[in-house]
Amino acid sequence: MIDVQNDFLEEEDFDTILSPDIDFSGTLNFEKSFLIQGRFSGDIKAQGLLVIDVGAVVEADIIASRVVIRGAVKGNVIASERAEVTVTGRLLGNVTAPEISMEPGCVFNGQCTMPEKSPQV
Repeated sequence: MIDVQNDFLEEEDFDTILSPDIDFSGTLNFEKSFLIQGRFSGDIKAQGLLVIDVGAVVEADIIASRVVIRGAVKGNVIASERAEVTVTGRLLGNVTAPEISMEPGCVFNGQCTMPEKSPQV
């Protein structure tokens, strides 16, 4: 599995990329690493790593193993392992994960819950 914490990820580190020129609505289900650079609205359910890149806009409830927010997310996030909001990230919604990281300068407006046991994904 890709270690996101303090690492810079390149596009080639991802199995699937939603590129910046894509505007997609619907339901995403995936098991491997996924990078969103464009716009997405709907629901996301994943077993793998999800990265919302700088400039990406996501309006969705997200359930994944690991979530890294570098762009904008409006919706609730449930991560079974870890959730991160970087300095460029914006999360308008609740976050639930056993490990949560929020860099100084990020925007977060919601409730934060850190359960002892991982929520089911």
